[in-house]
Amino acid sequence: MNRRKKRIEHWQVIAACLMVYDYLALNAAWFLALWIRFDFSFEAIMQKFLLRFRQFTPWYALGCVVLFLLCHLYRSMLRFSSYRDLSRVLILSLVTSALHIALGRLLVGHMPVSYYMMGPVLQTVLLILPRVSYRLVLYLQKLVDKGEITDRVMLIGAGAAGQMILRDIRSAEEIHEKVVCIIDDNPNKWNRYIEGVPIVGGREDILTNVEKYRVTKIYLAIPSAKAEDKKEILGICKETDCELKSLPGMYQIVLGQVSVSDMKEVSIEDLLGREPIQPDMKEVFEFINGKTVLVTGGGGSIGSELCRQIAAHHPKQLIIFDIYENNAYAIQLELKEKYPELNLEVLIGSVRDIRRLFQVFGKYRPQIVYHAAAHKHVPLMEDSPNESIKNNAFGTYKTALAALMNSCERFVLISTDKAVNPTNIMGASKRLCEMIIQAFDAKVKEKKTSEIPMLFPELPKAELPERIEPKTEFVAVRFGNVLGSNGSVVPIFKRQIAQGGPVTVTHPDIIRYFMTVPEAVSLVLLAGTCAGGGEIFVLDMGSPVKIDTLARNLIRLSGFVPDEDIKIVYTGLRPGEKLYEEKLMAEEGLKKTENSLIHIGCPIHFDMNWFLERLKELREASESNSEEIRDLVSELVSTYHPAQPEVTVVKDAKYVALTMPEADETKHAQDND
Repeated sequence: MNRRKKRIEHWQVIAACLMVYDYLALNAAWFLALWIRFDFSFEAIMQKFLLRFRQFTPWYALGCVVLFLLCHLYRSMLRFSSYRDLSRVLILSLVTSALHIALGRLLVGHMPVSYYMMGPVLQTVLLILPRVSYRLVLYLQKLVDKGEITDRVMLIGAGAAGQMILRDIRSAEEIHEKVVCIIDDNPNKWNRYIEGVPIVGGREDILTNVEKYRVTKIYLAIPSAKAEDKKEILGICKETDCELKSLPGMYQIVLGQVSVSDMKEVSIEDLLGREPIQPDMKEVFEFINGKTVLVTGGGGSIGSELCRQIAAHHPKQLIIFDIYENNAYAIQLELKEKYPELNLEVLIGSVRDIRRLFQVFGKYRPQIVYHAAAHKHVPLMEDSPNESIKNNAFGTYKTALAALMNSCERFVLISTDKAVNPTNIMGASKRLCEMIIQAFDAKVKEKKTSEIPMLFPELPKAELPERIEPKTEFVAVRFGNVLGSNGSVVPIFKRQIAQGGPVTVTHPDIIRYFMTVPEAVSLVLLAGTCAGGGEIFVLDMGSPVKIDTLARNLIRLSGFVPDEDIKIVYTGLRPGEKLYEEKLMAEEGLKKTENSLIHIGCPIHFDMNWFLERLKELREASESNSEEIRDLVSELVSTYHPAQPEVTVVKDAKYVALTMPEADETKHAQDND
């Protein structure tokens, strides 16, 4: 049987060295006491005293080391030695010194009185010395290693919380910051110091001292302040160019819910309530490496993250296609800086322009297409339903047609859980997108692509490819809401919190599935690699999250108390909104894939020929901005049941209908066309 070799840990080596030191130090301390008694002359020491020293002290020192070992003195971490640790050393030293005097006189005879007086003092000093000096050396080394201070911090709050932050900054090895001044509204503290840092005045002195001390960061450490005071101080701080961070409430620190070192901007991961998904991207690397990839809506939140992750997997060429030039330009600059060797093309255009699409596909011949361009905001699409159909449904149709007729290998549609039993036109339009790519894929497999209607007279036959090799695999990837995306509820909540509230939630029981942008995009890429054509991939979004809980957590992480410092107001569900989103329709089954995070929804059977023929009528209706567009969509999407506006009268004082702009919990993170 193989026996694992016992590994000697570093701390055990340090402990052994310290035991040897203590043994030598104990002998040295009592010898020095004897030597000092005889005026630092070894020859002057009487032989009987030397003999008694040799007979007793080495054994005494050994006994002390054993006692220290039993008292776990050598298990303390020297780099974190505290007053409590030093107190233990002092007490043990005094106890053993008393034993030395008593046992020495009993066993070997008396020694000079001064020996008994100086011995305990020298023993204590020599025992404490290495434990103090180790921390001193580490501190000096940290000062050298910390290098140049990059951020000068103003601390607002000279209370206990401020002192904790000050100590954290000084003790953290990885933080290149220095607190240069402190602000506090208590005049009694002005012109005084906390650990060498001056308290320079109250809130009215913030702007003056930011300039005087060249402050780059402001830390707000007044957890017990009233919301009105915090709001006023934050308003003053916003007039500076400094980065602003806030400390959560002290009661949370006491309860252990947060630590002072966690003082930071609220991260998206903090709101998920779970560890971020980190899938193995090896398959994606093999799939994308060396291929030409096109991303529509590549400047949006999902589209831009797709571009970032694709660029990291060494494509032959990456083409970004977007209608909004500012976003497209921003991602272009970012990718060129990070991946200077990347073959990158950034093109401006709309997925509603079929001639532009065919021009792009004909010139660049992309092998993989990620279609992320879409109108996504539920309330806006409810007010402009025809635009949702023009852009989402027929934008997808046109892009898929261009991919098909230019022999693209893989077409991946970014869909949404709002396509499941939709109650709003945006969700219904995305369900139409799914049905379109399912129909296209079926026609490719049946080798009946000639039955796909052109629908678009604006595309002359002369612009169509002469030779078509229909081989495209069409798939859809469906997931829920994405934290941190454009239109996400998080920045809206943050803005409302910064304004002092209220934070608006449509309903106390509304729930949504959430992912971060990188998580969603990683799984989209993985799903695209294992596609066989016609599937609707469903990403594992974990457990749903109540929007009300999300809002309350965000308020707490911002340093406030929900319903006290920041009010939460319920505004009522709007037309098209559901209390919960579904990942699959009831008719769809759920198949597993090799990746436990990705599932496949079995396609719902529908009359594809009838569906494709009816799209012509739908297109004409949308182009003429028909008032009957919802009825036409309902005929094509049998699961679409438009929500009827409801007038809700609620007596509960916490449930108040507002006419002011509110957070949109149902905004889905797909990219604007």
